[in-house]
Amino acid sequence: MSKQSKYNSKNPDINGMIQWSDEENAIWGELYQRQMALLPGRACKEYFDGLDMLGLSSKAIPQLPDIDRVLKASTGWQTAAVPALISFGEFFELLASKRFPVATFIRSREEFHYLQEPDIFHEVMGHCPLLTNPSFAAFTETYGKLGLNASKEERVFLARLYWFTVEFGLVKENGELRIVGGGILSSPKETCYALESDVAVRHPLQVLDALRTPYRIDILQPLYYVLENFSQLMEISRMDIMPLVKQAQQLGLFEPLFTPKQRAG
Repeated sequence: MSKQSKYNSKNPDINGMIQWSDEENAIWGELYQRQMALLPGRACKEYFDGLDMLGLSSKAIPQLPDIDRVLKASTGWQTAAVPALISFGEFFELLASKRFPVATFIRSREEFHYLQEPDIFHEVMGHCPLLTNPSFAAFTETYGKLGLNASKEERVFLARLYWFTVEFGLVKENGELRIVGGGILSSPKETCYALESDVAVRHPLQVLDALRTPYRIDILQPLYYVLENFSQLMEISRMDIMPLVKQAQQLGLFEPLFTPKQRAG
């Protein structure tokens, strides 16, 4: 999160509203329609419940105060408008205080199909619907509190747990695999690949295993962890996770299922 972004975030006015251009709203609409053609039958029920509560649509980029009203009423969360990239310290501090950072820019058409840094479409479409769910909200708050008090070395291990749940997690639902992670939910390619690839590996989620699993942000994931059910997130939020982080540090990482690069996690 320390690198410079080429995007300039928009500043909300005194009422928290952002003036989006017609082109920016058009990009949102196209991204929204593309994902909504893919997500039915693939995203988990809790995601669609939250999507309905938030009232997202293809018409325009949603305003954060409108999202906040729903999140506050359901789980006590709210969004926080932030620049394109923030520090890990600020990220953890926001989550620990039940505020989800949303970068107030949307990708350009040149990066329409893939954007490495999170924009408002990824944050709102990928994550905000599930923040209406108590289990997901509790897990995310716990993660923020853990990261806020962790050392730099411990944060690296904690990041893997977040990656394999909040960003790229799967869940069992009535005997079928469904998507939880926002990194999948906001990506058309990964939405299909995560569930349908006969190459990707899928393992039941064990916290210690996730802490020890390296990842890369710039490829389709070779491995996904699967929650036994959605309420497992609540169970994890109540666990004593830091001793598992210490154990993961002692045991070391699993052999990666990809060719390592400098952006490996």
